[in-house]
Amino acid sequence: MKMGKVEKYIYDHKKRGEPMLFILIDPCDHPSPEDAAKAAKAAEDGGSQLILVGGSIGAQGSLMDETTRLIKEAVSVPVNIFPGNNASITRHADSIYFYSLLNSRNAYWTTMAQTTGAPVIKRMGIEPLPTGYIVVAPGGTVGWVADVNLVPRNRPGIAAALAMAGEYMGNRLLLTDAGSAPEEGHMPLEMIKAVRQAISIPYIVGGGVSTPEQAKKVVKAGADAIQVGTAIENNQKVRDTAKKMLRAMKEGKK
Repeated sequence: MKMGKVEKYIYDHKKRGEPMLFILIDPCDHPSPEDAAKAAKAAEDGGSQLILVGGSIGAQGSLMDETTRLIKEAVSVPVNIFPGNNASITRHADSIYFYSLLNSRNAYWTTMAQTTGAPVIKRMGIEPLPTGYIVVAPGGTVGWVADVNLVPRNRPGIAAALAMAGEYMGNRLLLTDAGSAPEEGHMPLEMIKAVRQAISIPYIVGGGVSTPEQAKKVVKAGADAIQVGTAIENNQKVRDTAKKMLRAMKEGKK
């Protein structure tokens, strides 16, 4: 499969050494689709290079469609689906994480959801982003929903081996996720470094990054992109939060 526009956009940022801030909008966490679109626009104004739409529970059907449509109308950066299941697919997005959850115990999340979703994605003309997805303890809602064999936080070698396997199996992006707002914070920096050293593809870190200083450290450890959701929920200063995070991330790349 040839590289599409959104994937090339991500790879170009990596080649230039420019860190990327992905803002995740869960339609269920905003009062209305209109409010979600305003948050997405504010995030773009703050420098965010990609807007994600989705969530583990409830982000589907008409709510997902309407939210994604309004976000797409409000922003000029790519809009990418972070699917909770096949019902999260919407024609209003530019692209979708076509992920295999590498450490799920359930074949549905490694191959079957992909098999049933692929024809729909092709028919809608959405760009698939081949993504290896790894969930690290505590895992949050996604860990429970997807029956994940969570990577222990003190076992960076396991995460690195999973990431390497994901790249060898043909994934062209790699996402590690500790779940939404984990009490333990984002995944350990040692683990991020181990994953970075194991792969050559763009590496996205999600879950628990909530401050500019944390973002700086995560990028310095090896992330090409940071995926942020909870930090901008109910945040009246989304633009400023995004701008501060991105500034810190650029400092981390120096």
